[in-house]
Amino acid sequence: MTASCQACGTPIESAGGPGRVASYCSQACRQRAYRERRRPDGTPVRELVSDIGSRLGRLRLQPGLAFHADVEALSTRFAQLRRLAREARQTGAGEARPGGEALAERHPENVTPDTVTKPLVPPPGPRGTPSGSAGISSGSAGTSSGVHGPSGEDAFTSLVEGHRRELRVHCYRLLGSYDEADDLTQETFLRAWRARDALEDVANVRAWLYRIATHVCLDFLRRHNRRPAPYEPVPGLDSGDGPPPPRLPWLQPFPDDQLPETPAPQRRPDEEAVAGETLELVFLTAVQLLPPRQRAAVILRDVAGWSAQETADLLGSTLASANSAVQRGRSALREALPGRREDWSAAATPSAEDLKLVQRYVDAVARADFDAMVDLVREDAVLTMPPNPFWFTSRDALFAFVRPNIDPASPTFFGHWRLMPVRANGQPAVAGYLRRPGTSVFRAQLIDVLRTREGRIAEITTFEPHLFPAFGLPMTL
Repeated sequence: MTASCQACGTPIESAGGPGRVASYCSQACRQRAYRERRRPDGTPVRELVSDIGSRLGRLRLQPGLAFHADVEALSTRFAQLRRLAREARQTGAGEARPGGEALAERHPENVTPDTVTKPLVPPPGPRGTPSGSAGISSGSAGTSSGVHGPSGEDAFTSLVEGHRRELRVHCYRLLGSYDEADDLTQETFLRAWRARDALEDVANVRAWLYRIATHVCLDFLRRHNRRPAPYEPVPGLDSGDGPPPPRLPWLQPFPDDQLPETPAPQRRPDEEAVAGETLELVFLTAVQLLPPRQRAAVILRDVAGWSAQETADLLGSTLASANSAVQRGRSALREALPGRREDWSAAATPSAEDLKLVQRYVDAVARADFDAMVDLVREDAVLTMPPNPFWFTSRDALFAFVRPNIDPASPTFFGHWRLMPVRANGQPAVAGYLRRPGTSVFRAQLIDVLRTREGRIAEITTFEPHLFPAFGLPMTL
């Protein structure tokens, strides 16, 4: 089975193993794709809609790799359309007026639209005999009597698609990677489709999907031995005098716009817990220190809000075994987490002071005001750059590394920066664009997720730019 490189069209052989399907045949093609992506400015809305319609008409449902690649190619176009639609709503104009950059400057807090949610289109295959049922409930409980026959795919989709966001968050918490969480959520739905006959005996579809998603992730973690290890010293680099933080090369940010919708008041407490759960990176890192089944037990019990018996049933273990796993996991988390918050299952949203701090940081970087930047960061600040090996545990070490790159008078001057406020993992964040000397275009460079404490930036986690489209952001300004 093969897919095509999204940059040059060269066929990419699939080894049939676990993990994401490659989108590019080489690093050179990946970088060329980044350079050639254009922002939506200047793209007439009608042409954009026409292009999306044309691409939808050419979707190939088989083979699965081709279908996945085609849908991924559509996601950026939908994100552009959402930005233009949001600008039209803000300006009150009749037709959306291109200009993502102008919108970012006027309303930086709004430039975080959700990327398109990929629809579930089950693969063609043998279908059962139609049961004659008129439909299926899409709530937490329901019957599966309508998942067979000509309308079975639509019925199945309506039954499970409403759980996509919370299942993706659940997978993300177990894995720490946005890309893999997205892939394994899709794998969850594929497994559910193949096992749709079992829905006849399922009383709670949501719990059934959680069981499948959890075991999909545990299967993945069994194949990939992922345990954080402390950062190693980098030769010739002063990283500060603090202890090296845990290193998670697979860690990626999660856009807040893709979190589950705020639950309705009549929903059950466990559903409210899922919608309000924290995704802060400091908690996520601590959870990754736990063995996979312990990790799953703690997340199901203390974050998703399942009862002890439900957790045991979902994991396929005894009640005593599940409770033991939860207790050991809780004890390990208490040692790993800072004592800043007692309840780590509750949502934490940035305060007004935090948002003002981030805006001052954005302004200081735009002015290349080094002194102002230093004043906004704590002396014991920590910076990590997954998957890269660089790390710093003090403000002095951090800015000794950064200053030559942002000082126009320095021979190693990197270029001019423009930061755009976004939200990731329930924390303030900035998307960084860089205009290199001698060029006129700001190109996507990084996403910084910030943790604040006592009015200053205490931690910066710097990620690579390939997830800009997931945040609804263009690759160039």
